[in-house]
Amino acid sequence: MERILSLFCSALCLSSDQYDLLEQDISGYDTDTFQCDEKKPICTNCSQHSIECDFSSPPVLPSQGSAASSPPTRRYRFKQSKYQPLAVPSPSDSNQSPDSTSTGVQCDLSASHHASGGISFADLELFHQFITATYITFGDVTEKHRAIWQVHVPRWGISFPSIHHLNLAIAALHLAHENPDRRDEYVAKADSHFTFGVRSVTNILSKLDSDNCQMVYLSAVLICFIYFARGPRRGEYLVFSETGQSEWLVLMRGVRFILFSKPQEVFSGILDPGEQEKPKMTPALETELLEQKVHLAAARQFLEESVPESERELYVSGMEKLMVSFEEMHNVRSIKGDGACLMPAVIGWIYRLPDTFVQRLEDKDSFALVILAYWSVMLKYMTPTWFMEGWDVHVISGIRNSLRVDYHQWIEWPVRTICGA
Repeated sequence: MERILSLFCSALCLSSDQYDLLEQDISGYDTDTFQCDEKKPICTNCSQHSIECDFSSPPVLPSQGSAASSPPTRRYRFKQSKYQPLAVPSPSDSNQSPDSTSTGVQCDLSASHHASGGISFADLELFHQFITATYITFGDVTEKHRAIWQVHVPRWGISFPSIHHLNLAIAALHLAHENPDRRDEYVAKADSHFTFGVRSVTNILSKLDSDNCQMVYLSAVLICFIYFARGPRRGEYLVFSETGQSEWLVLMRGVRFILFSKPQEVFSGILDPGEQEKPKMTPALETELLEQKVHLAAARQFLEESVPESERELYVSGMEKLMVSFEEMHNVRSIKGDGACLMPAVIGWIYRLPDTFVQRLEDKDSFALVILAYWSVMLKYMTPTWFMEGWDVHVISGIRNSLRVDYHQWIEWPVRTICGA
């Protein structure tokens, strides 16, 4: 999973004249991953996609009397996405060698039966999970929002394979969360669909236009959800990493690139947010926010007194914007409660950070990490959603371990709030 995700992250950072090189890399990865490995008694691809493998089955020679009535042997192949080069089949294609390589992402029965594709029972289980349970966990409980994820997104997956496979990937991770005794099985299925989904959308990032921008955007959103659903990884703390550039931060930049490229096109039609309900914060939430602002104000004063004047504005501005994000979060909580519905308010602060500040975070600058520690408190309110469990503790732990000891006193409140100690 990490390998194919890194290719997608790389694609988000490329200029248009660099995509040819990336596609060569993807093609090489595809060859290694999706061709039949000829394992017996069943090849890996057929096993992963829960289809009957006929590689090891010796051909049955029909007798002269039954030749006319016996149907021809049909081999499973993978259909290509409409966004990948695909030659128009000719009548003679049905006689091509069974060893022909196909690099697509949807299962079909044979080269001569393009209209008879199907879905395996294993994938049907994942699809059912997505449209009955997983989509509900994405946050917003409004009828319009649920219709987008339950009706429109699965429908888009029919014509846009990336969305289909990413839907199945996150559904598999949801099932892994609900069935710990079968976790390894479902995670393996998630990885398989994630690989197909990311590969498909990576191939068309350089071809972003008004027709596909909404589907590419939703694919990127699903990839971010899947990143969370895979759970925290050692050394990766969302905005900074112990090993270099943060993968999740690159994904965020990719979402921002898509939105900046086609803002009106993305948020149109069924994705048009429409008129937003004006929240009214409850007295209990107002009290909670006031208490939090006391700690945020103390951190701001520390920055004003400690940061050199030439850089003070960068950090103080970041803290002021964080105060606004806390207020936005509590406004949403007053209407929708806790969970993934807080994603826009919580992640919005990271989304709007200037590149200079983000670079300080990636460099693990002490002042920037102190501010990030206060931001991580907001992650705690998202943990009721299954794919956000553990991220608040993981991020604050990474910050504390990366921060100079003499700065630990300035993150005592975030650590105590998240860890309870």
